[in-house]
Amino acid sequence: MSVVDEALVWLNDPLTWTAPGGVLELTGEHLLMTVAASAAAAAVAIPLGAWLGHTGKGAGLVVWLTNASRAVPTLGIILLLAAGGLFGNTATVIAAAFFAVPVLLVNTYEGVRGADPDARDAARGMGMSGGRILLQVELPLATTLVYAGLRITIVQVVATIPLAALAGGGGLGQIIAFGMGTQRYGEVLAGGVLVAALCLVIDAVLAIGQRLATPAPLRM
Repeated sequence: MSVVDEALVWLNDPLTWTAPGGVLELTGEHLLMTVAASAAAAAVAIPLGAWLGHTGKGAGLVVWLTNASRAVPTLGIILLLAAGGLFGNTATVIAAAFFAVPVLLVNTYEGVRGADPDARDAARGMGMSGGRILLQVELPLATTLVYAGLRITIVQVVATIPLAALAGGGGLGQIIAFGMGTQRYGEVLAGGVLVAALCLVIDAVLAIGQRLATPAPLRM
């Protein structure tokens, strides 16, 4: 039996999906970790990126964070946390959030910084404070780029979460890790397919949300 056939047999077994520790339970755990990591990244990146874009300062910081995230692999962060005694889902959420911050930070910064100068000047002429200009003018105009960054961030986190299994964590990565440990490569392939399918489904849902969240005049 080929690896593909083994993967199909495994995926067609009802117990694979419904048993304790099965696909449905692991998918739920995977999504919970994704929400936690994405929320943590957004809580840091969006306010910081908006403030830097509004003040026009910190471009060097944005570039440095982007380069740093590319230089430090997520797996490396997980292993460092594990060496410090932090294992499982918590370590993975922290590592995934760290890796996700720069993308959202850059998009928020560029979105706010690139807001229409005429709209900004008109708001100042109406006597609006800097905070109100940011919240009521610049951020609404940056919606498209901010949401795009959030979409990329979430899909990126979904694809990163399987590394949790290497640090004793849960999620769909457990399927891949177990298959590798027992040399059931059909199960490894099935786990990879499930992660890829989850990424595609979430990206499709977020694409629809992005279009709905973008003001009609800006959709083109």
